[in-house]
Amino acid sequence: MPASPSSGAKIPGILGPFIGNSGTVNAISPSAEMIAKQLLCRLWGNERNLLLNFTDHVDGRRIGKLLVSNKDIAKGSNGTVVLEGIYDGLHVAVKLLVQTHHDVALKEIQNLIASDQHPNIVRWYGVEYDQDFVYIVLERCTCSLNDLIYVNSKSFQTQIPSKDIASNHLPECMVRLHSMPEHNRNVELWNANGYPSAQLLKLMSEKSFCAKLSDMGISKCLRWDMSSLTQHPTGYGSSGWQAPEQLLLGCQTRALDVFSLGCVLFFCTTGGKHPFGDNIERDVNIVNDRKDLFLVENIPEALDLFSPKAQEVLNHPLFWTSERRLSFVQDVSDRVELEDRENESELLNALESTATPALNGKWDEKMEAAFIDNIGCYRRYTLDSARDLLRVIRNKSHHCRELPQEIKELLGSHPEGFESCSSRRFPKLLIEVYKVI
Repeated sequence: MPASPSSGAKIPGILGPFIGNSGTVNAISPSAEMIAKQLLCRLWGNERNLLLNFTDHVDGRRIGKLLVSNKDIAKGSNGTVVLEGIYDGLHVAVKLLVQTHHDVALKEIQNLIASDQHPNIVRWYGVEYDQDFVYIVLERCTCSLNDLIYVNSKSFQTQIPSKDIASNHLPECMVRLHSMPEHNRNVELWNANGYPSAQLLKLMSEKSFCAKLSDMGISKCLRWDMSSLTQHPTGYGSSGWQAPEQLLLGCQTRALDVFSLGCVLFFCTTGGKHPFGDNIERDVNIVNDRKDLFLVENIPEALDLFSPKAQEVLNHPLFWTSERRLSFVQDVSDRVELEDRENESELLNALESTATPALNGKWDEKMEAAFIDNIGCYRRYTLDSARDLLRVIRNKSHHCRELPQEIKELLGSHPEGFESCSSRRFPKLLIEVYKVI
């Protein structure tokens, strides 16, 4: 069962990615029931009532164009407080910094402006000052990723794609940061094999939800010709989510972000768990590389993915659609058809070396008799050959419209059914072939 916020991992406050949409957004509440209500209001257009309710009952003060409440909605790095507020009629999040940290506020504003057009980074709306504080006015999102997973695991029954929000949008956000010159209800989310369903992929393509990075205050800008910070390394960040080189104050590269991203993806995939264990021992485990990935062992692609470059995350098979997964198998089959069995092709030998983990025996043993009879009508296959299995998948995909009705019913729709059928029977085939190619 997914962990509640009081157990397992927890993404700390504003340091966690926020879930939101464009335009105005709603308030966060630690109550699961309240979060659920606000999510529904956000999704089905009742924001105006929430906004009016806020302005009628606000306990706070006005600074310039900003009406800020005294209610904390999140905690940022190094004790930063985030309050809720109203700014030019928008429901906003207000980050509070003391005037002595004016330079920190200015740096964060500069970072936000530089990435202002990206959909996976919160918008900066403005800034206000008084004699004691700097008030950074930010886009207000519906809830934190931690809240969303908590709601899913507790009292909110409407399924919301918290796993795929992070998987699809956070890597895009990370790639954006690394490439900057100076720096709907009731849907079937997952197929039986553990991969995203067609409904889920369609939902995410419509961007009904969007994951956003919300704390830019501790980010460091790298020039286009730099890949690391070799001077003045920092230990900034949240305990349990920092890379080992950051904890040890070593050379810091863009890999820091991707390490944290890997932890967040694990958190989403497992419903609130952390790959480096419980909170009290997490930093020690990170420094000593003691991670436990048993919770994702049933998803081979997730097991293979932990801390690559950000662009590799986007291109990793874990995030491929059924169509792309099937297309990859077909392309590999076409490629190895050019290899000569007689001349000891290195590529072919490497591919066939995957047969043991990928097939776990003869592949015909995992197929229905009607299917084996059908493929036997056209040619003979070596039943423990990875190459021949790829050829079977490719041929059936190419000729899907010509298949007998019985075989069509076995395989299902194209491409989703075809891909799901093969991945259920051979869950490690794709990732093993991917490693070779």
